[in-house]
Amino acid sequence: MKQPERLARTVIYENPWVNLYADKVRFPDGRTIEKHHILEFEKEAVAVLVENIRGEILFVHAYRYTTGSIEWEIPAGGVDSGEDIIQAAKREALEETGCQTADHQLLYTYHPMNGISNKVFHIVKARATTESGEFDRNEVKAVKWLAPVEIRRMIAERTISDGFSLTALLLYFFRNEN
Repeated sequence: MKQPERLARTVIYENPWVNLYADKVRFPDGRTIEKHHILEFEKEAVAVLVENIRGEILFVHAYRYTTGSIEWEIPAGGVDSGEDIIQAAKREALEETGCQTADHQLLYTYHPMNGISNKVFHIVKARATTESGEFDRNEVKAVKWLAPVEIRRMIAERTISDGFSLTALLLYFFRNEN
């Protein structure tokens, strides 16, 4: 099957976090779009669903400048250059929560905005081993363990609104119910 073909690219904005391009694209049926806007990200991202021996999930209360809020989310962040997904998951869990993790398992990889972006999200499940209590207070206001019943209530009440966290939690509940 023939794929859409980029005929030209105009750079609108580039920086180390995100690039914005306007591509001229020809689709398989011959139709051409003169300005197909593309967000290109240099880094992939990873979210870590950390579970303790009581079956609780670790959450961070994260500052979100873009939405003017502080949100309950699972730990997440960028995958650094040369870093594999599991290493990034371990690092993000430790930086954001002070929790060491083990038994990492890649649950899922997906494109959250595949119509306009190349962004890749990975979801990793891990087991908590030790907690130092130290975390990055510039990114995170608080850290908290939540029981599945509390998480389900928060989802139902729309208290958890982060797409990365919601995807990870819904996959977790789906896999644990079947």
